[in-house]
Amino acid sequence: MRKILFGIVIALALVFGVQYCEYRKDEKQQVIEHSAVIQKQLKNVGKLVVTEGSFAEVLSYEDSKKLYFDFFSTKKALVVVNAEATISYDLSLIQTEISEEMKTVTITYIPEPELKIYPQIEYYDIEEEFFNKFTAEDLNIITARVDESIKKRIEASNLSSNAQNRLISELQKIYILTNSMGWTLEYKGNVLDAEASWSDLML
Repeated sequence: MRKILFGIVIALALVFGVQYCEYRKDEKQQVIEHSAVIQKQLKNVGKLVVTEGSFAEVLSYEDSKKLYFDFFSTKKALVVVNAEATISYDLSLIQTEISEEMKTVTITYIPEPELKIYPQIEYYDIEEEFFNKFTAEDLNIITARVDESIKKRIEASNLSSNAQNRLISELQKIYILTNSMGWTLEYKGNVLDAEASWSDLML
């Protein structure tokens, strides 16, 4: 009778042992599959997040050149600018670390925003004199002033905050993906979840 009971115990132990090994194998395989899916989705989300804005400026340009006997030669123009500005994040540059063992995705680097300005410059009321005509250098100076003026307008507008909101929206997609698979998303040592202040990402 003891031998029969002993045999039954061993048989049950073998059955449970095999089932446990199969379970662990399936769980490990599932983790690997989830990791592959996350990596693929991170690559797919690597697109530009762009915010666009239109700005108009009217600038007055004047330059006086001193000649002989305290005479001055002046050139001036009215400059009308219509500019398109874009702020973008290249999400393909986001760097992450994936830990299959801890089931965590850690964002290690978020790229800086890229600002580009595309001005259309028109000149009106151009006045120039024989000894002080408009040159390529003048055009470069005007373009530099236009860029500086538009940048100040952008800083005073909500263009930058809109771009950040678009970035955060894309990053939340990563959270939704990882959360649906039972994984954790981290950034700067903090766990990002539904309760997290996503705007703190940009601080």
